[in-house]
Amino acid sequence: MANPSPTKVLVIGAGPSGTACAARLHARGHEVTVVDKAVFPRDKCCGDGLTTNALRVLEEMGFDPARVPDWQDCDTIQLRANNGRRIDLPLPSGGGTFAAIAPRSQFDHALVQHCRDMGITVHEGHAFVDVFSHDANGITVEIEGLGLVSADYVVAADGMWSPVRKALGLNTPGYLGEWHAFRQYIGNVHGSANDTLHIWFDDDLLPGYAWSFPLPDGRVNFGFGILRTQERSTKFMNELWRDLLTRPHIVEALGDSFTPEDRHTAWPIPARIDSAVRSSGRVLFVGDAVCATDTLTGEGIGQALETGIAAAEAICAGGSAATVRHAYSRALDHTLLADHRMSALLGKWMSSPVVARFVLALVDTNNWTRKNFVRWMFEDEPRAIVFTPRRWHRKFLKRAGAYVR
Repeated sequence: MANPSPTKVLVIGAGPSGTACAARLHARGHEVTVVDKAVFPRDKCCGDGLTTNALRVLEEMGFDPARVPDWQDCDTIQLRANNGRRIDLPLPSGGGTFAAIAPRSQFDHALVQHCRDMGITVHEGHAFVDVFSHDANGITVEIEGLGLVSADYVVAADGMWSPVRKALGLNTPGYLGEWHAFRQYIGNVHGSANDTLHIWFDDDLLPGYAWSFPLPDGRVNFGFGILRTQERSTKFMNELWRDLLTRPHIVEALGDSFTPEDRHTAWPIPARIDSAVRSSGRVLFVGDAVCATDTLTGEGIGQALETGIAAAEAICAGGSAATVRHAYSRALDHTLLADHRMSALLGKWMSSPVVARFVLALVDTNNWTRKNFVRWMFEDEPRAIVFTPRRWHRKFLKRAGAYVR
C-alpha cells in the first residue's frame, strides 16, 4: 500500500535519474526538492542516444520531445563488422519511435523545465556540501547557498563519483569505471552519417565500438567507447581518438569535408549494477551513482531513468527505511540485473575478433535476423529473455515503440 502521508524527499542531481525520480514522487503527492551544482543548460559528455526503453519511460513521464530543439528520430542504422562487412538495419516503421538522439545540453535542460512545469522546486547552482545528520528519524544535509536541508529521504543522483556516497564513506578508492569513452560534435557532415546512425566494430575497439549519431543541420555526435584495461592507457586512448578520424571507412561516412567542433571530451562509464552500493540508511543511489550503465552497449540514459523511477516507487510504497531500501534493491534486480549479466557474458564473447565477425555474420543472415537484432540492440527486454522467463510472451518482439502518432 502507498504511504498515506506525504514524504519529504531531497533529490541531489537534476540529470535524467534525478528528474525522473522527482517527477514520479511529485505525481504521487510527495514533497520533492531538487538541487544541482550546475546551472542549466549545461553539457554532459554523452553519446546522446536514446534507446526504446528510455523513450518509453519518457513518454510515460509525459515528457514532450518538442522541448529539445535538436531532437532527432532515427530509423536507419548501419553496422560495419571488423572484417569490413556492412550491415544495414532498418528500425521498425509505423509503430512509434525506437531510437532518437538528443544533445544532453538540451535534453537535461528540458527535463529540468518539465519538472518545474509540474510544480517541482529545482535549485540550480547549489552544490551538496556534506551530510550533517543521518539517523532513524531522517537525514539533514548541507547545500551550498541553501544551508541545512532536512528530508525523510535523499536520492543521490550525483554521478559516478557521487559526493553523497563519498560523504557517507562508501566510495571505492581508485575506481575509474569499467569503460571509457571519447566524444566530439562534428559539423559539415555530407556523407551517409548525415542521416544514418553508424556503428563501427573495429578490432582494436572490441568489445567496444565507435559511433556516429546524426543530428540536424549536418552535425553528428561522434565518439568511441572501449573496455578499460591495464593495456589501454590514457595515451593509447588519445592516440586511438586521433587515428579514428583518419580511417577511410569513417571518413567516407562523414564526408571528406567534415569539421570537428570545439574540443573532444572524455568520461568513464560505471557499469557494475551487480556490485555497486545501492543505498545506505535513508539514502538511495540512482543513475551513474549506482553504476547502472549497460556493460555491453555503454548506454546509460534508459538505465538512469529506470533507477530513478524505481527509487521513487520504493519510497512511495512506504514502510521503514530498511523496507524502502529492500524494495529498491529488489526493483533493480528485477529490471536491470538479468540484463547486466547477459550483457557481461556477451561482452566477453565480443572481445574476440573471430567471434565478433561470426556474430555479425549471423546478424546479416536474412531480413528476419536483421530486423530482430536491431530490436534486440535497442530494447533490453529481448536481450535478457533467456535469463528472465517472466518476460516471455508471444509478442515480445512486436511491441510498438514510444510516441506512436
